[in-house]
Amino acid sequence: MRNVASVCFSYLCATNKENNMRMLVMILFLGVVIAAQAYVTLRIWQYLPFGTAGKTVCAALYNVTLVCMLLFAGMMRSGQIVNFAFSQVVYEIATSWVFVLLYLVMIFGAIDLLRLCHVLPDDFTHESWAGTLTVAGIMLVAFVGGNIHYHDKYRQVLDLKTDVELQRPVKLVMMSDLHLGYHNRAGEFQRWIDLINAENADAVLIAGDIIDFSVVPINQQQMAQMFHQIKAPVYACLGNHEYIGNEAASLRFYQEAGINLLRDQTSVLPGTNVMVAGRDDRTNQRRASVSEILSARDKGQYVILLDHQPFHLEEAEQAGVNFQFSGHTHYGQVWPITHIIDAMYEDGFGPYQRGETRYYVSSGLGIWGGKFRIGTRSEYVVAEVHN
Repeated sequence: MRNVASVCFSYLCATNKENNMRMLVMILFLGVVIAAQAYVTLRIWQYLPFGTAGKTVCAALYNVTLVCMLLFAGMMRSGQIVNFAFSQVVYEIATSWVFVLLYLVMIFGAIDLLRLCHVLPDDFTHESWAGTLTVAGIMLVAFVGGNIHYHDKYRQVLDLKTDVELQRPVKLVMMSDLHLGYHNRAGEFQRWIDLINAENADAVLIAGDIIDFSVVPINQQQMAQMFHQIKAPVYACLGNHEYIGNEAASLRFYQEAGINLLRDQTSVLPGTNVMVAGRDDRTNQRRASVSEILSARDKGQYVILLDHQPFHLEEAEQAGVNFQFSGHTHYGQVWPITHIIDAMYEDGFGPYQRGETRYYVSSGLGIWGGKFRIGTRSEYVVAEVHN
């Protein structure tokens, strides 16, 4: 009994430590966001060449974005929506604001630095048309250009030559991070389906995060039925957003969509000796290791591993995987977050190799939040496995 009590006490302490750490991180994050929002609001007030009434209106309109972010956080927590159109607007404003805030902080910060170095005059930042139009112009170019670039899907070609004796060459379309829902809606998804079908692939592989954060908007748009338009079998693993969006509801969606969901499972593509292994997302702390998933592997098979988050790439190498496809990182979506991704991951984006195992980490076909790609791209991968 004493040992049981000791174990329980240790668990509670560990749990409390974990919860305390999460709470601390959240408090620090909120503190940084509020400070950044206050800094940007102050700079907007100083720059605008309007009277007090005009400044007040502009500053108030800008801070509506923060209100939308709080509403969005509530939507995520509850998983419910009041009205589709209203929720869509809240989502678009709230998630775009994150990137807009980042760039405004960078631009205002750079101007402040130039002013301190006496490169720019002090009046450039006070009731200045020149300062206001400069900031507005940079933001307009960056975000309009970033939105256009997001909609221009990049077709990444991979040549997967192998020494494994294949029964025949296999053509695959691979993608990750569709994030279907409020912002990547049915009309956009239909365009993606047309791109996929144009490839006449043997199979479509999706490395997680088909769902954004809720199945509610997906179900309202009947997007599960749209998957049946894809003219090739679809195989997928779960991503962390399938857990965020309610695991049980996500699984029902996968089933209705006719997706071959691989949760620590394998499947051989029909008429080939190419095996696809799907690993559950690392959100599931009880998921199997790569070696366990491939324990019954036939050595004469070419193995492709779908693992949403590209952590511990050595596991695939040690298990003898031929090719691993991952996503999750979005490559930061916008510069300069790309540098953070490069520091966090062994491979945060693009092709990579460890020993005999090849990897590709995709920046994603869809996107989370605001539809902006600045210094990154939205892509799908077309790969041919051949001798």
